[in-house]
Amino acid sequence: MIGRTQLSEIEEHLENHAETPTLESIADEMEIRRVVDEIDNFCDEKNWKKLRTLFADEVDVDFTSLAGGEPSKIKADDLIGAWETNLFAEKKTFHQRGNHRIKITGDKAEVFSKAYAFNLLETGDAAGFWEVWGNYNHSMTRTETGWKCSEMTLDVIYQRGDERVRTFIPDETEK
Repeated sequence: MIGRTQLSEIEEHLENHAETPTLESIADEMEIRRVVDEIDNFCDEKNWKKLRTLFADEVDVDFTSLAGGEPSKIKADDLIGAWETNLFAEKKTFHQRGNHRIKITGDKAEVFSKAYAFNLLETGDAAGFWEVWGNYNHSMTRTETGWKCSEMTLDVIYQRGDERVRTFIPDETEK
């Protein structure tokens, strides 16, 4: 059974594409959107094992507008491990994505979306909040096991709050 949300997505797809969409192209677009959204959901759930399933083995990442440095290609396991360290159990997070624009070319796809993230520490020296608004670009690759994220870039629009909340990682004595 198709719900109202799926029908509106199909109507939007029809309006925004000159070519006649196929059921496969509509299904691909919905699956790609799901994968991008689940990256946020699994981060907030701190479900690192499920999060890892959404990525190719290596990922081109560019968070330079947030943290400086250089864009890089890293192993997905290392990316997820870094998030697991930074988004530890006591750090409350909320990620949200919307306004997706998806372009599929064969087994590759490009996704633009608006993003918001919130981090909260309720106790300790770095207690407070930090939040960021930005635009994300994800590159997706179709694999035998489904669509996987192979590249992601964040372009920060605005951030506010205590930067220490974003970067704070407890040492072993605080865990």
